[in-house]
Amino acid sequence: MRILFILLLGLCLAGVPVLAEETADMDMRVNSMYAANQIDNAFNLLLSIPQEDRTTQQWLILGNIMQDMGKSGDAEFMYEHAINKDAKNYKALYNLANLYLENGKPNMAIDKYKAALKVKNDFAYAYYNLGCAYIKLGEFRKAKNALLDAIYFKSTEPDFHYNLAYVYKKLNKPKDAELYLGYYNKLINDKK
Repeated sequence: MRILFILLLGLCLAGVPVLAEETADMDMRVNSMYAANQIDNAFNLLLSIPQEDRTTQQWLILGNIMQDMGKSGDAEFMYEHAINKDAKNYKALYNLANLYLENGKPNMAIDKYKAALKVKNDFAYAYYNLGCAYIKLGEFRKAKNALLDAIYFKSTEPDFHYNLAYVYKKLNKPKDAELYLGYYNKLINDKK
């Protein structure tokens, strides 16, 4: 009996990497299709996977597809499933925050941006959009801090500087506003 148990345990363990490889292969196929703009193929392949077997990455791609189709409610559902599968999926947190921001829910967006930044604290675009959410709420000091963080991690993005100039203007700091507007103009001219 003991030998049979060990043999069965060995067979079960031997099968685990194959399943992981199949899942990784499926994620790679879906990502490739999505990146190649083969949205229908990616969507149909994802729908063929039972919900309970979908990975966090697969839920994320489904959310992206739903958001691209203008189906915000469905996109939110998919992103939440991605996060439920892996609470550290900062891309799903970020995309859900963007969805909330687009739909006029800046407070909910702020919560998700902060959650994404807890996972990936050097994510410049999350800081930038966090700043944008604070701007929508009129919380310009918090917006300033978030935008400064965004610039710290990615100083070459013109929009970061432009929005910071706007925030400094709202904070009645015209010299700082002028400084960051100058950085914005320089970055725009360098891209030409």
